[in-house]
Amino acid sequence: MILRSFLAPERSKPRREPSVIVPLVSLLLLLALLLAYGLLEYALHLRALRRIPIRIHVNGSRGKSSVARLIAAGLRADGIPTAAKTTGSAARFIFPDGSEVPVRRWGPANIKEQMGVVRRAARLGSRALVVECMAIRPELGRVSERQLIRSTVGVITNVRPDHLDVMGPTLFHVAEALSQTIPQGGALFVSGEGWGEWFRDPARSRETSCRVVDVRNVTGEDLKGFRYLEHRENVALALAVCGHLGVERDRALEAMRAAPPDPGALRRFTIRFFEKELEFVNAFAANDPHSTLAIWERLGLRSSPDRPVLVLLHLRRDRARRGKQFARLVAGPVDADHVILVGESTDLVAKQVLGFGLPPQKLSDLGAVEPEEVFEKAFELTPARSVVVGIGNLVGRGERMVSYFENRRVVP
Repeated sequence: MILRSFLAPERSKPRREPSVIVPLVSLLLLLALLLAYGLLEYALHLRALRRIPIRIHVNGSRGKSSVARLIAAGLRADGIPTAAKTTGSAARFIFPDGSEVPVRRWGPANIKEQMGVVRRAARLGSRALVVECMAIRPELGRVSERQLIRSTVGVITNVRPDHLDVMGPTLFHVAEALSQTIPQGGALFVSGEGWGEWFRDPARSRETSCRVVDVRNVTGEDLKGFRYLEHRENVALALAVCGHLGVERDRALEAMRAAPPDPGALRRFTIRFFEKELEFVNAFAANDPHSTLAIWERLGLRSSPDRPVLVLLHLRRDRARRGKQFARLVAGPVDADHVILVGESTDLVAKQVLGFGLPPQKLSDLGAVEPEEVFEKAFELTPARSVVVGIGNLVGRGERMVSYFENRRVVP
């Protein structure tokens, strides 16, 4: 019996299939918790929005950061507790007392950070919030306005041929993309130059009034008090918005002149080194050819035998299309005595510049060098006096070059 039991084949026990019910329930529970958290977070966001009666959303191709700062300064001058957030050259949160801190990010920029900005402004007791639009893609611009900001006042600074790979391919498409931030039942302010009138119809469809601002409302005398080179159209838009909200013009203008500029603001300063004099123009933030050429013409930059004009073009690898546009610009409309290429992919742009007709002796390709080497090259090309104009891109090496040059300026 024992031997038979030993020799008999062992009967296998039926295998129990693993249950999928427990993991499925866990997954559904996790999704339910995430959904509940998202709904609660958005409900708190809407509650914070309701605590801020004046919400201003600033969009456009160029000048958004400057206009946001100017509007916030004008409103603060009238006693309106105003917070602001800019994104452009360096993201900043501006407190109602005018002080500011960098916006810290733990990853790539995301429009969801505007929710934190709204909550912070509400906690500070802000009655007004001025926000620079972060979105480039049209669908994100729509979400930014209709879900995150729900502005009472919209601003569109201008329509320029920038980010055409996302917003384009034509200026008409850029204007359509920018129109996604027009408020519902509010007020819209657009610059009278170029595409201003085009925005009347999309504003009407959103039951929003549209005011096309005449830049001639700002005179040369109005601009004299600024410590940097501010654009007339930026001041005109900011004054129009402040006037709409009841701020007296002279009071708003005085506050705008005193407000700290954006890190990328157009500035010029003088450097003296080894009996040579160099005037540096920081135009890096105007990072599209159209805006750069407008600055060039506004400043009346013309070369002369005793004072050559040198262009310092900072390039980034992720801006290949823009690099080609700048190559065409410096080889044609911009009349410079010498072009210095700095940054990434400069060898490609150097070939494009030469292909567009710039003589080889007028081009220096430095590549990814440190600011000190750029500084030395500029003074090497300076006979006794010169003007150096920084264009292209501010972020990264551009910021370091500006700091290096500015730290050697002549202090008045």
